[in-house]
Amino acid sequence: GYVMKTIVMLMLASMLMIGAAPAYSAEVAHFFYCQEGVDATEEKLEAAASSWLKAAKTMKGGDQFKAYVYYPLAAKMPGNTDLFFVVVAPSPEAWGVFWNGYKNSPAEKVDMENRTLVVCPDSALMESVPVK
Repeated sequence: GYVMKTIVMLMLASMLMIGAAPAYSAEVAHFFYCQEGVDATEEKLEAAASSWLKAAKTMKGGDQFKAYVYYPLAAKMPGNTDLFFVVVAPSPEAWGVFWNGYKNSPAEKVDMENRTLVVCPDSALMESVPVK
């Protein structure tokens, strides 16, 4: 299904990012474009995001991850997107290590437990460059 297709795409993207990584270690942010379930509330969504982050931090590559839920205030959101779930990794390498171990992982388990609350069928992996 699309979950597996997305995971494969993410693994390929992370491998490409490792090859294209600049000499310095830059943060990467993975923006997940998410759709809320009918019974979703901000409290439930944030609790699910927190559970996912806790699980991700137990995994190889994920120990330094940060995560954010972005709700639109005034925005043209892509497609049927209700919110963004953004995971920030310290480097493309850390993200690649994490995604390579995602299948059957604690974080994937949390994803599967929350399928009626939120699904994130699309995403984008971004390099973060601080502006001086």
